[in-house]
Amino acid sequence: MKKWAIFIVAFVLVLAVTPVVAAKDKCTTIQDQVLTYSNSADIIPLGFDKWGYNYQAHMFNGWYWNNTRPEPPWTYESLIAAGKSTTWLVMKWSDEWLSNKDCNEDGKLDRGYSCDPVNASNSACEGAWLTNHQRGEYVNDEGKTCKWTYFVKIVAVPKDANKVDGIWYTADGTEIGSVIWGAYAIILQISNDPCGGEHGVLNNWEAPTGFGFYK
Repeated sequence: MKKWAIFIVAFVLVLAVTPVVAAKDKCTTIQDQVLTYSNSADIIPLGFDKWGYNYQAHMFNGWYWNNTRPEPPWTYESLIAAGKSTTWLVMKWSDEWLSNKDCNEDGKLDRGYSCDPVNASNSACEGAWLTNHQRGEYVNDEGKTCKWTYFVKIVAVPKDANKVDGIWYTADGTEIGSVIWGAYAIILQISNDPCGGEHGVLNNWEAPTGFGFYK
């Protein structure tokens, strides 16, 4: 069975880039307790919510299936009863990917504010990055319980990047990584699954895998 999967939590919207504008001196924050979720009128709480999101800390820490904020949230017991995998996910992201404040006064957390301070609703902005760190277990064909981990880094590519045959390249021709979600690149994947024979890095791109290289 396939153990891991890359996903995104409704962060990617219509591509739009405008001149960079300095952030407002005064922005609404989560602490003000008036900002709402992107798809509902519920107030975003301080700290972790019932699904595992902590928007103030730029992270998710919970069951994989709760990334879409289902009602009710999945529990270990309900996952087992439904025959779903008990994959645990830790996800982290940059402020450009999804901010913890609202500076364009639409009542929602900003995405890509430096690229579009008016709409601030698109994560495809230089400096945006996301990581997924997943772990879980499965029973193989021999009846053995196999534990696995998977880690991936995803970044928004530079504006002058070129896409050729499913690979993003810098302007000087250096490989960035494989294309995902149009304007993004997978720059690093690490998988460890002794049962499946996977140990370490799955890909080796030419460009550095650190996030600072893309800002």
